[in-house]
Amino acid sequence: TDKVLGWLVAFVTLGIQIGLLVFFIIASEANLQDDAIDIQFTWKCPRDSDVCKNTADLNKYGWAIFSMLMIANLAKDMIGGSKLIYHSS
Repeated sequence: TDKVLGWLVAFVTLGIQIGLLVFFIIASEANLQDDAIDIQFTWKCPRDSDVCKNTADLNKYGWAIFSMLMIANLAKDMIGGSKLIYHSS
């Protein structure tokens, strides 16, 4: 189309999707020698120590992406439910 706003929305959406894809690809590369991987456990208990440590590496970027995905996934249900309640009253 000739609408600039439509192209802008399309490219912003494409950029967000590519950013999320890159984030998940980087997070999915497992180096089993790395202490920051989240394959099975977040607690590391060395054999030569009585002390275990939590190696969870949750950060604000992971929570932000989680929140965006949950809002995007649940928004359609919330909008549909709100319409149903509105039209039933």
